[in-house]
Amino acid sequence: MTTPRASRVVCAIAIAAACVQTTADERRNGFDDPFEHATHGLPDCPEPEPPLLTEEQMRAEAHQRAERGTSCYQSGRCRLPNAYLYDREIVPRVVKAIRVDGRFTRSSVWVEGQRRWVWLKGCVDDPAHKPALEQLVRSIDDVQAVIDQLQIGTSTAAPPYRVRGR
Repeated sequence: MTTPRASRVVCAIAIAAACVQTTADERRNGFDDPFEHATHGLPDCPEPEPPLLTEEQMRAEAHQRAERGTSCYQSGRCRLPNAYLYDREIVPRVVKAIRVDGRFTRSSVWVEGQRRWVWLKGCVDDPAHKPALEQLVRSIDDVQAVIDQLQIGTSTAAPPYRVRGR
């Protein structure tokens, strides 16, 4: 015989299980990787998706991130004990450099950082701006690599990055 209290407990467990299932597929920036919109000059530029992962993806990546992050320090290439600790400093400096430079105001550029690597995503209005942006970012202290995922203009072709909401 089931008591009212037992029924409530079973119901609460079922609701909790449903919530766990829902949040297991939820994606978030669990590692707090910096992602900033540097310029807004091409409003039709497809907006890149922020660095979002499911809980399962975060668990799978956690060990690799720890290994990659600390190997930099252990080899003497990083002054901080983990390469990912630089990103919160690097990305704002990259955004500031892009804005201060002045050549890229008619472009829409997003900046993402992970382990001293900087991804440039978005659209530039001039083909010469792709190498110019990469060179500018590469010159910033502590930047180890620059990954160019910029497209020229706002063409209808799929951009070289994952788009928000798709």
